[in-house]
Amino acid sequence: MKRSVIVIGCAATLVALSACGEPTVRITKRSETTTTSGVLKAVEALTCPETVGALTRKGSASADGAVCTYGGPRGAEVVLHLVPLEGTEATVALETFETRLHNLMPEAAARIASQPEPPAPADPPEPPAMSGESAEVRLPGLTVHAEGDAAEVRLPGVSISARDDGSRVAVAGVEVHSGGDGQSVRIGGAGGAVEVQSREDVSEVRVNAGADAIRITYILSDSQPSGAGWRAVGYHARGPNGGPMVVATVQTRDRQSDAVFEDAEQLVSLNVGE
Repeated sequence: MKRSVIVIGCAATLVALSACGEPTVRITKRSETTTTSGVLKAVEALTCPETVGALTRKGSASADGAVCTYGGPRGAEVVLHLVPLEGTEATVALETFETRLHNLMPEAAARIASQPEPPAPADPPEPPAMSGESAEVRLPGLTVHAEGDAAEVRLPGVSISARDDGSRVAVAGVEVHSGGDGQSVRIGGAGGAVEVQSREDVSEVRVNAGADAIRITYILSDSQPSGAGWRAVGYHARGPNGGPMVVATVQTRDRQSDAVFEDAEQLVSLNVGE
């Protein structure tokens, strides 16, 4: 089985082009994921080993083989689910899991949901009459329009917008938005998409790496614990298109939650493959 390491990295700097000298905004997203070219299996019942990494199974799997529960460090919990789709889209079926997870961290979910989407830049307007407050530059492959504190810059595959109410940069399938106290990063392509949202101390990550199969990950984290002490929740979902899919939901109180999510992902892989 061929194994490869995919590294996704993007860094963008947005500088508002104004006499006021707006601060630089820098957003960096880097993730490393080990993938294989294997075909995901359709399973009829879960495989639930007694231990996986730092996780220990609590009791036995449910009688129908559709659910098993694991405990981890500092009260972390991972629940493995076998979910038949029966014609339902995977993203729709996962909404129920996401709602349950949001209920564990309601303050974080509310803060990330309140982030407004910065407006996409409009097409460059027609060149205005030249004055001390506006300018237009048109060269082969380059258009620059500045008016007051707003500016639009366009090159092949690149679009940059700087305005009072937010900034946006789009470069060859990578989009970075900045507006108010929130930022977002989107990386899209034929192989899937990564979306990162941040607001205050809350981050939300969505990864959809499947075109020929279901490979979806969701993580909501907060530097401040919820009322019940949770700092991160999420899920790994994997399976053949059409289902069934195996979903591992995760909830942890640990600041460093990577190990728990990795163990949960290993549980999913043990059932359907990588």
